[in-house]
Amino acid sequence: MAQSFTPKVVTANALLEGDVVYLTDQDQWSRDHAEAEVLTDEAHAQLRLIEGSSHVHEVVGVYLADVKITKSGPAPVHFRETFRTRGPSNYPHGKQTGAL
Repeated sequence: MAQSFTPKVVTANALLEGDVVYLTDQDQWSRDHAEAEVLTDEAHAQLRLIEGSSHVHEVVGVYLADVKITKSGPAPVHFRETFRTRGPSNYPHGKQTGAL
């Protein structure tokens, strides 16, 4: 029995800074998870993954991450992705500055 496709976003790490980034529907990389393009069709998701992977001078480690759709935008499904939205855990700066 085939598993149904779940919503996804294209994510990667910025090549120079290492920050987690998300592909938007404007074909730009954003550090804000809420700006990520939500992909609900498997064929379109694979196409966007290929397009995102072609940005070799901007990002590394491009992959599709599962999300759930909420009123405030896409929300991570897995712990790893939730953790990635918060930024580095070894020092308090960047995305974690407001959490202190």
